[in-house]
Amino acid sequence: MNKPILFLFLLAVFQMNARNNPEIVTMYPGIYKISMGQTDQYTPFSICKIQPKAQALNAFENKNEYVKPGQIRIETNERGCLVEIPLSSDEQLYGFGLQIGSFMQKGLRKQPIVNDHPLNNLGFTHAPQTFYVSNKGYGILVNTSRYTTFYGGTLQLKEKSKTEVKTSEEKIATTTEALYASESSGSNMLVDIPGASGIEVFLICGSDLKEVIEKYNLLSGGGALPPMWGLGVKYRMKGDSDTEDVKKMAAYFREKQIPCDVLGLEPGWQTKTYSCSYVWEKKRFPDPELMIKDLGKQSFKVNLWEHAFVNPASPIHDSLMNYSGDYQVWNGLVPDFLTKEGCRIFKNYHKQNLVDKGISGFKLDECDNSDLAYGSGSWSFPGHSKFPSGVDGEQMHQLFGSLYLNTMNSIFREMNKRTYMDYRSGNLFLSAIPATLYSDIYDHHDYIQMISNAGFGGLLWSPELRESASDIEMIQRLQTLLMSSQVVLNCWYLQFPPWLQYDKEKNNKGEFLSNANELENSVRTLLNERMSLIPYLYTAFANYHFAGTPPFRALVVDYPEDEHVFRLDDQFLIGSDLMAAPFYDDAKQRQVYFPEGVWYDFRTNQKYQGGQSYTIEYISEKLPLFVKEHAIIPVAKPVLFVNSATVFELECRVYGEGMAKATLYEDDGETYDFEQGNYQWNTLSWDGEKGKILKNGQTRTNRYQIKSWNLIK
Repeated sequence: MNKPILFLFLLAVFQMNARNNPEIVTMYPGIYKISMGQTDQYTPFSICKIQPKAQALNAFENKNEYVKPGQIRIETNERGCLVEIPLSSDEQLYGFGLQIGSFMQKGLRKQPIVNDHPLNNLGFTHAPQTFYVSNKGYGILVNTSRYTTFYGGTLQLKEKSKTEVKTSEEKIATTTEALYASESSGSNMLVDIPGASGIEVFLICGSDLKEVIEKYNLLSGGGALPPMWGLGVKYRMKGDSDTEDVKKMAAYFREKQIPCDVLGLEPGWQTKTYSCSYVWEKKRFPDPELMIKDLGKQSFKVNLWEHAFVNPASPIHDSLMNYSGDYQVWNGLVPDFLTKEGCRIFKNYHKQNLVDKGISGFKLDECDNSDLAYGSGSWSFPGHSKFPSGVDGEQMHQLFGSLYLNTMNSIFREMNKRTYMDYRSGNLFLSAIPATLYSDIYDHHDYIQMISNAGFGGLLWSPELRESASDIEMIQRLQTLLMSSQVVLNCWYLQFPPWLQYDKEKNNKGEFLSNANELENSVRTLLNERMSLIPYLYTAFANYHFAGTPPFRALVVDYPEDEHVFRLDDQFLIGSDLMAAPFYDDAKQRQVYFPEGVWYDFRTNQKYQGGQSYTIEYISEKLPLFVKEHAIIPVAKPVLFVNSATVFELECRVYGEGMAKATLYEDDGETYDFEQGNYQWNTLSWDGEKGKILKNGQTRTNRYQIKSWNLIK
């Protein structure tokens, strides 16, 4: 063979191999991008507005490669893309976004598709994520906005060679359960992405499960650090409330000495809703600026409900006409937030007319899809929609909540002002956005499970308190949300607070419970306990931002080798030293499992030995929290609200004899100046007899005053 022909032959072989072999790029230590084909222009990673925390990511050592980049196989064909990832028989999988109904995901078929009412364990959810993690110390992220199906070890390929026919005494399946149990012996993870011409897969390796999640959050820009006031109490008013109703509710909270930081207004604040005008309704709110100013003098923030579908009566409707999809929703335009001009129009209007006038945040509703599990009741744009950016309706559905949230958050970032929003749909790479997911579902156990599931993918989840069927149900629901990322008393269809009357019809008639005063006292006590934990919670969120450690997470994240926690979805960790075990279904007792070590009951100081379960009694006016031995918990004197002048008076509780250390984060609590280094980490230390605080940082604030140290043996 002469040289020119040989060269052409080798070039053809090289090009063929290049088409069939994925490209592998090391992004950061232990983080790889494996790609093949022509990837989509808009993906969850490409629309992320915040840069990865490169310095923190580069500081990791790559200690574990349970799955190696070269083991991930990608095939492109006329259908789309197929990805195959090794999956062993002894590992456990978690994630896929804000899942409801399932916790351990191995052995399931999951379709993480956006849906306005998650149910039936299909994978449909408000926050779908094509991302899962393994307790073996790795995570797989398929960077796509297309509808994707994961087969988690459930498929069997036809054997290429004839297999030996078994003639041993096999029992014939005679029941449905036995039939399905005998069908599958498991396989690798297979990921089906129809319609994709190419795909990117991120492989995130870590020394353990916790490190994998930390790396993902740092890749997303670091975890969210909300304003300190955001960790207080948010009360959402009835949907048709007016200025006088808001004033009365504000007076109620302050006069009754019940903590509250934020008052939320529901649809009635606007002239048009479903779709939205974003214009104040002047009969209900004749002077909204004066109302906001008066509430501000009492240290109340104001949050507004809305969705992104723009009514013809809105001042921005006509200018958005060329920057919206070809289908309407509720007679309103669907903005294309992938276009710079569409984003600019929507953002500038909200800044100039609402945020500049004192609004502190928004509740972003209906940014998910119609309920895909039912044939009726469809309200959103169809999958075949076309948008000016070039994406179709299917891709826009998956990205819409994230784009909307990023747009609204950018208003506050550019003003150097932190917010804490509520939103009903998101996707990947949202860790850095100070906002919590919510839902119209109301099952209490689902709420608890979703706190744990959210932590696998850089999400924050907010349970809510609305109506209840009994005293104990209301208190137990309240306890759960007080141990979550945001306290939301969602009374959008209740005239009065639910502790005065938790029956919806009677509440709206003004018929109060006979024991309303007693319940009000219990609620005040519990809300005060939440306020006393704000310094601890704020520090947990700071660790989320700087190190990527989820402030709320399943026990398996910290104890990936403990088989007792593999399925444990009704207990979770808060920060580094607290474990929550909520009561639900009116239970007066429950089993609580304690991982290795020694634990203390935060309510009674009773000590428990780890590695086993105990029966724990329900206490109505105490949060069911448990503390690790050698922890220092800074417990604050409760305040009614948090503002720039708030100073927390602390009792430092030391659990267990011997030496102990903890950190306490401090900054101004309101701006993004901490990103420029204006913060400090205070070191709390106990030498076995006395405690001290060592301040180290650049901030000039003085948020904390330690009043006492208390040793709990």
